[in-house]
Amino acid sequence: MPVVVDTNVLIVANGRDCPQATPACQLTCIQHLRHTQTHDLLVIDDSFHILREYQRKVSPTGQPGVGDAFLKWVLTNQANPFRCQQVTITPTASGSFQEFPDAPDLKGFDPSDHKFVATALSHRDRLPILNAVDSDWQQFGIALAAAGITVRQLCPETLK
Repeated sequence: MPVVVDTNVLIVANGRDCPQATPACQLTCIQHLRHTQTHDLLVIDDSFHILREYQRKVSPTGQPGVGDAFLKWVLTNQANPFRCQQVTITPTASGSFQEFPDAPDLKGFDPSDHKFVATALSHRDRLPILNAVDSDWQQFGIALAAAGITVRQLCPETLK
């Protein structure tokens, strides 16, 4: 199944730099990243907005964490159509993307997460986005759902 993965899932899987993540949350993120590598199709944008953010937040050497290993896997498989698929998203002068919904209820949504929404909406199947601990995905959940976005909250206990 195709999915879009927010960078915070990789960070939590690494087990550092994320104090709000519980050990159970970290384990859930590890399991989802490994499942994505073996069973799912990761969808990223073809302009590398997502990939650049991954590279800023985790190590491309693949060590020492599972999130780092996931990034190395993405770098190795980004052109492999059986593991990764790239979609086109179009940046705007405002720093967002044409594919991001022009909905009043999404005006305060974190601009750094617009790329994930634009990527999910650019795919013909309107993909789910995996989130671990970023509260904006829950805070704007109703507006995102109205725009056709499904967010899989991997660690709902951290978002209370």
